[in-house]
Amino acid sequence: MTLFVNGEKIEESEIKREFERLKPHYEQAFKDQDPKQQESQILDWSKENVIEMVLIKQEAKKNADPIPEAELESVLAKVKEQYTDQEQFYKDFDAKDDEKIKEILEMQIKVERRLEEVHKDIPEPSKQDVSQYYEDNKEQLKSPEQIRVAHIVKYISWQTDEEAAQNIIRQAHDELKNGAVLETLAQKYSDCPENGGDLGYITRGEMVEEFEDVVFNLGVGQASNVFRTRFGFHIAKLYDRKAPALPELKEVKDQIVDALKEQAKSKAIDDFIDKLKSKAKIEEK
Repeated sequence: MTLFVNGEKIEESEIKREFERLKPHYEQAFKDQDPKQQESQILDWSKENVIEMVLIKQEAKKNADPIPEAELESVLAKVKEQYTDQEQFYKDFDAKDDEKIKEILEMQIKVERRLEEVHKDIPEPSKQDVSQYYEDNKEQLKSPEQIRVAHIVKYISWQTDEEAAQNIIRQAHDELKNGAVLETLAQKYSDCPENGGDLGYITRGEMVEEFEDVVFNLGVGQASNVFRTRFGFHIAKLYDRKAPALPELKEVKDQIVDALKEQAKSKAIDDFIDKLKSKAKIEEK
């Protein structure tokens, strides 16, 4: 079966490329689904995405102004700058020369400009919209739990093997138990002595899991025992803990306005694509 959109033939390779792009994103989400059903669903979405992009490109070809050659040359140069491997550059664009890539870039620019026209007149969210979003999304707007922590660390490296690192950190721990101050010991023993080992406030996800498993379970003022992470040996101390907190509306107003604008922009583009689909002739032969 071959797919045609307004008479334009869609190569099977385009759908396959889209399938390969989508597959990693959905395999985990639908891991409990039968593999054949999963593959069929992703293939349907791939076809739909390709159809939508073809319709947008057709619309852009009809309505967009030509892109000046100088602008295309400038865009091409900027894209090339992002590559150290020229062979990979042409491979990524599936093109053999710069002229073909300029054609691809010209179409991308035309599509971007056509879509910008679709949502350029979206009005600013009203105060009521902002307030309602705040009420509906309080959990998502909360700041995460934060802790302020300091540590002494001895890395395991070619200079310091595991046994040597462990001996040094145990010496620091013994002195800590005998009344020494962690900040002073950090200056004396740590591979990260800056600010007396103070890491400032952190949230979950910023540090390695083994470190967070220890420090987020400390009480304020409590120092840990010696513990191991993939980097080496540590002693940590918790200075302060801030519970998740809901900011005031005025503090997150700009964030909410941006979110509402993005929602409105997405809806305008979806409506635009639906309109193109309603008029399109889509056939499988």
